[in-house]
Amino acid sequence: MQVSLDVLRRKNVLLLISDLDLSHEELSILYQMYQESRQHPTREESQHEVVWLPIVDRSTPWNESKQKQFEYLQSMMMWYSVHHPSLLDRAVIRYIKQVWHFNKKPLLVVLDTQGRVVNPNAIHMMWIWGSEAFPFTSTREEALWKDETWRIELLADNIEPLIFNWIQKKRYICLYGGEDMDWIHSFTTKAQAVAQQANIQLEMIYVGKSNPRDKVRRNNSAIAAQNLSHTLPDLTLIWFFWVRLESMWHSKVQLGKSVENDPITQEIATMLIFDGSNEGWAIISKGSAEMAKAKGNAILLCLNEFDKWKEEAQLKGLVQALDDYLHKLHNPHHCNCLILPGTNGRIPEKVVCAECGRQMEKFIMYHCCTD
Repeated sequence: MQVSLDVLRRKNVLLLISDLDLSHEELSILYQMYQESRQHPTREESQHEVVWLPIVDRSTPWNESKQKQFEYLQSMMMWYSVHHPSLLDRAVIRYIKQVWHFNKKPLLVVLDTQGRVVNPNAIHMMWIWGSEAFPFTSTREEALWKDETWRIELLADNIEPLIFNWIQKKRYICLYGGEDMDWIHSFTTKAQAVAQQANIQLEMIYVGKSNPRDKVRRNNSAIAAQNLSHTLPDLTLIWFFWVRLESMWHSKVQLGKSVENDPITQEIATMLIFDGSNEGWAIISKGSAEMAKAKGNAILLCLNEFDKWKEEAQLKGLVQALDDYLHKLHNPHHCNCLILPGTNGRIPEKVVCAECGRQMEKFIMYHCCTD
């Protein structure tokens, strides 16, 4: 159904700009967020409209395959879109690329009720906070971060609704990831044994790896079949867990924060370094903010040596005792890799290691994975 531009008059408008390769994961999460924002139409954060502007390469001919892909994406959207990509003037596309720096990654440009641009890309805010980030201005972004601390709710969001119930019940929560199924089996088995020995309730969730593919899917199935821990039912949720972390990084960088001057940025960088390694990793927390974290070999060694620090665990609590023992075993020699995906945002010239504070070397990597 075609509508007039009048439906957007005096409304906040989010321009979703993408090519025809908008991924299933991106579309799925955007759809879910849009639905949630429409459940309470009178709320302030629901007072916006979304319009999709599909950018296509005019140097190659429009064909039936492209038409079908466009129609498929359009059919999956509850929001408005231009009737056809050809209706976007070449000058508009040039402006979007040159001024708003569109380069394959989706953009979410925010216009206020007067049609003025208040944010050239709010996609990171949308991934982190959803419609709670309304009206998607940098002022709102700063305010949201000001009220935030590094806690399990920020890290996990609503990927698993049971987490909030576990926090209220003061249970121990473990998020862990990686692709090595042998380590996963060893770690989860030992963690449950330590929990039993320490007489605590431990809930574990596997969050895989960024850009999850068949290996993570197979791990999910094996973990569920062997009842090793909780798993997320859909790979889209694993994708979303990591995209939110990457978005937190870009959001912080755009606000001028870094590992040196902001504790949350340091924690985000540590998580992205875990993901960039070839081994597993785990975070164990109790309640909202108490956390201990390490790469796979280190945390498994600590659990294997539980008898050496179990008395400390009785005195201080398991998380604090585990964190202390991890620091005791810490090896200053390390090789950390922070992989930042291509983005339309700002890439910092200098990034320091979240573990030792030294400046990291910068490389350019091109990646293609069909696993």
